[in-house]
Amino acid sequence: MDPVDREKTTFTASGQGLWQFKVMPFGLCNAPATFERLMETVLRGLSPEACLIYLDDIIIVGLDFEEHLSNHRKVLEKLKQANLKLNPAKCNLFRREVSYLGHIISAEGVRTDPRKVAAVKEWSHPRNVHELRSFLGLCTYYRRFVKGFFLIARQLHRLTEHKRPFVWSEECEVAFTSLK
Repeated sequence: MDPVDREKTTFTASGQGLWQFKVMPFGLCNAPATFERLMETVLRGLSPEACLIYLDDIIIVGLDFEEHLSNHRKVLEKLKQANLKLNPAKCNLFRREVSYLGHIISAEGVRTDPRKVAAVKEWSHPRNVHELRSFLGLCTYYRRFVKGFFLIARQLHRLTEHKRPFVWSEECEVAFTSLK
């Protein structure tokens, strides 16, 4: 974090005086966007065929081992130049298949992560609009894997409309079960 911006993170700690962060803490409203911009800047020049970035998740790809190794070197060099460090315990290197942002990515393509899909399958019946919106949000994340998603979810989306009474109908039950 730029020293001139540290004062913006000042806080007190039970009579211990004033404290400031030296690095960007998560929880600040702009921290994710700022960190994403930082990572995009650090890895600028590397194509999506070399690596994909989402916050602190970087997936490095290659068509064969040599290209993959070359892309690893490029990414690591850029991180080193920016004085960014990796946590070895969180690194999965040279995998043919990785879990990334709720998906399994491999040479065969992209599919849903069974562990994440289990959360949808185990979801209990929504009792109110808030719970229904949470369920729909998770389902919408995986909509590309559900043929006719919007037709199936339409009845559930209607229940989330402003000032609409939350009445769980047979159509809602069918849609809910279909999405699960």
